[in-house]
Amino acid sequence: MNETMYIGLGYLGAGLGAGLTIVGAGLGIGKLAAAALEGTARQPEASGTLRTTMIIAAALIEGLAFFGLIICLLGLMNFSKPEPAHQSAPAAAAQPAH
Repeated sequence: MNETMYIGLGYLGAGLGAGLTIVGAGLGIGKLAAAALEGTARQPEASGTLRTTMIIAAALIEGLAFFGLIICLLGLMNFSKPEPAHQSAPAAAAQPAH
């Protein structure tokens, strides 16, 4: 594979990983908010406790999403740059003089 192919695969992997991380976090926070709103609708006097619990859980979900995003970006920086090709020394320079 050539250098352009490695860089393209790095971008593709980082993009897919970051996208899946953000979609997962969005689904998690959406489900959390729906459950909190349903709980508030069923028992309005518990809205303060539900709100506090929801904010703490949403912060944890966002923290995990941010961690996943950073891992994807670090992977992009590490894996999109191929190792430099090793150039072999000329045969005359490799053999010692007698």
